Parts: sequence; C-alpha cells; structure tokens
Amino acid sequence: MRQIQAALCHEHGAPLTIETVGLRAPLAGEVEVIIDAVAVCHSDISFWQGGFGGSLPAVFGHEAAGRIAAVGAGVQGFEVGDDVVVTLIRACGHCPCCASGQPTICETPVDAANSPLHMADGTPVYQAMDTAAFAERVVVDHSQIAKVPADLPKDIAALLACGVITGVGAAVHAANLTAGQDVVVIGAGGVGLNAIQGARIAGARRIIAIDMSEDKLETALDFGATDGVLATHMKPWKHVQRILGRGADAVLVTVGSAAVYDQAPRYLANGGKVVMVGMPHAGETASYPPLQMAYAGQSLIGSKMGDVVLRRDIPWLVDLYKQGRLKLDELISGRWDFTQINEAIADTLSGAARRNVIMMTSDTTTDRD
Repeated sequence: MRQIQAALCHEHGAPLTIETVGLRAPLAGEVEVIIDAVAVCHSDISFWQGGFGGSLPAVFGHEAAGRIAAVGAGVQGFEVGDDVVVTLIRACGHCPCCASGQPTICETPVDAANSPLHMADGTPVYQAMDTAAFAERVVVDHSQIAKVPADLPKDIAALLACGVITGVGAAVHAANLTAGQDVVVIGAGGVGLNAIQGARIAGARRIIAIDMSEDKLETALDFGATDGVLATHMKPWKHVQRILGRGADAVLVTVGSAAVYDQAPRYLANGGKVVMVGMPHAGETASYPPLQMAYAGQSLIGSKMGDVVLRRDIPWLVDLYKQGRLKLDELISGRWDFTQINEAIADTLSGAARRNVIMMTSDTTTDRD
C-alpha cells in the first residue's frame, strides 16, 4: 500500500490536518492519479461543515487535475502518463440513467466501505464524493476522469472538473436554453459565473445576475451578464421584470440557500423553469405555490453536475477555452500551497473568492490575487 499525504477531517468544522495515510493500488476498472491541482468547492466546505453527512475521518476535494500513475485491470482508453481531470461523476454505464445519457445521476450504489484510503492502524478513511482529492494521489473509477491536453495548465484543468461543467451545463443542458431567451442567474460566485457563460454560449438575449455584492455583479458583467440586480433590493424580481418586460424563461439558482429557492419562481415568465443547481444543507426545505406554477406552465428542474457527459463535454469546453470563448483563467482568485489548505477554505468562506486552487506540485509558484 502506497503512503501519501492527505488533508484529513477528524471533526466537522475543525481545521484539516495533513497526515500520512495509506492508498491501495487500483483495482479492476480503477485508475491512480497524481494530483497536480485541486480547487476548493463550496460542496467540499458543506461536507467539512457536516451539512451533507458522511463518516469520519474523511478526505474531501473533488475538483482536480493530474496525471495517471497506474491503471487497473480492464481499463481501456487510458494509459500511464495521460493528463486528466478528476471528477465525482462515477457512472456504471449500464443502469437506466447511464444508458439514457445521464451519467451524473447513475443509479448504481457505491460501496462507501470499500475506500481506497486507510489510516496507519487500518481504520478506513471516508473517500468523500468518491474522490478525496485533497491529497497527493487518488484512486478512482475510470468513469470519473477525462483526458485533457498536456499543454493545458493543471490549475485551469481542475476547474473543468466541477465548477465549470456544473454552471455551463446547467444553462446548456438542464435549462436547454435557446437563442433569444432571457435568463436570471441567482448567485455570481464560481458556479454562477459559469452559468452566465453557459447562457451566453447558448445565445441568451438578456442574462441578469442577482447577488448581494455589487463587486460580484461587476464581475458578472465581465463574464457575459447583460445586467445586474442587487438581491438586497426590495422585491428584486420586480427590477428583473422591468428590465425584461416580463419574467425570465429560466432562473438558474446557483447558491445553496433554501430561502433563495423560495423566491426563485417569482422571477419566472409563463412557461419558465427554475433550474436547481446550488445545494442547501441536508434537511433544509423550500416551498412553492403549486397552483400558480401549474397554471402558468412553470417547472422545477434539478441539475447535478450540469447534466454533463464527461468525454463529450470536457473536450468541447477545452476547445471553447482555447478559442477564447470560455473564460477560465479569470475564475481563479488565488493559488495556494497544500500546507495552506485551511487558509484557502477560510478565504473561500469569506465569499470574495471565485475559485481558490490548491497547487500540489512543489515546483508551482503560489500566489493570491
């Protein structure tokens, strides 16, 4: 069993500690990946806070990029040395959802007890989100990776593993936006900015960003929003209706707040849809006026990881980036050394960061903008 350094959580909300843990070799269908960069996502923070449950000790992190170090039996299409993104999207390939092109909601359960990580005394370490990328290496199912070009910087590649595909995919796949439609994106953080980019790529007429921060609304304009409305306004949906002349065709909620979900249908036009992207903590609930929504032909749609198909959508997004049509460099707020992971989490919690990236390789310069 290989010994690696990983950031462990022994108590929800307590600082992570970098410790030596054991990582077993990949089994059939699995790959081992050396992690070069991993971004801090709010889902990692929710797990760390205890909002999504899960056993302890645990290793979080799921938005990563690196190089394949070993390949298990039966894996095809990947070789040692391939540059890849590592995601939490684990798909069996044969359940009804996978067979219908929806691998993000694969129905085949994963045996959480079969973690590839163990403490020195043999205690299993929970592999959060089937990834555990706050570590030097991971062992994951081959369905969780996708190749990227060798010349794509790993900090940029890591963003493609979650925040970018979740936001862009929510607009393009889940909302199924068409040219000329009007869109509201609630939340101008990392995922929200990518939802804005997705709406722009899909050809939306007006893209209105909603956020509590004027600075974030300014940033949203740089990423393709046509308008910004402060969520602190009295009845901000009225401001949206004045801008559009009606409600929106789609409202993409990218923040994990049940209270925001309560308000989301107020922004809709007849026939519009709310796309649920942000994930509140377990147990939180939202309420809706079903009679009004049914009468207006409105709908609620869940979107997990942007409804993407990794090996179709990652090459597409890389190509858009290289063409200059998808902003990725501008998403990175700061680059941090692995030893600074708690500071990176704290900075993300402050609300100011778009995406903080942990650089795992020692030869990478750390900077914070």
